[in-house]
Amino acid sequence: MTAIKSLVLETPDAEAADVFYTTAFGLNGQVAVRSTDAPSEGFRGYTLSLVVSQPANVDALVGAALDAGATTLKPPSKSLWGYGGAIQAPDGVIWTIASSSKKNTGPASREFDDIVLLLGVDNVSATKQFYIGHGLTVTKSFGSKYVEFAAPDGHVKLALYKRRALAKTAGVSPEGSGSHRIVVNSDAGSFTDPDGFVWDVAPV
Repeated sequence: MTAIKSLVLETPDAEAADVFYTTAFGLNGQVAVRSTDAPSEGFRGYTLSLVVSQPANVDALVGAALDAGATTLKPPSKSLWGYGGAIQAPDGVIWTIASSSKKNTGPASREFDDIVLLLGVDNVSATKQFYIGHGLTVTKSFGSKYVEFAAPDGHVKLALYKRRALAKTAGVSPEGSGSHRIVVNSDAGSFTDPDGFVWDVAPV
């Protein structure tokens, strides 16, 4: 199965970003950072999500992120689908932390179950076919609005959403230009998708 091994987030200050992600989320292995001077303005066309088991974990992770220097985009709250909120890391990356559960079942922790890369694309159906052609397997598909791909345990999950809808969900303007400032490492080979997202061969 074609799978995302890791993500590389590009930022002018890689050292500060590394400290943030280690302090706020305890990320290692699946998300790395590296320096770049590539210009990037506004919405970068994607969000990253931490999926957790209960609302208390959402609050714990959001609190840790804010303490480490993140800013609030959407405070955690209940919705039809569960409980969650959105923050923007100091390096500009938008993160959502969410649970499908509305009730706590245990003590709060900063553990999470999955990392999801949600790409905001111009044409969901066309980009879906592009990724199928590169070996990814669809697990959920809602017409031209949303697509989710399979991922082995411990790997980053990939999903597609309309760019404007994704920006609205994150609480930001959909306008943006320049580099996406993210590279996807996988076993699918090196390529650039229809929306300009760069994929590379995962390091061995």
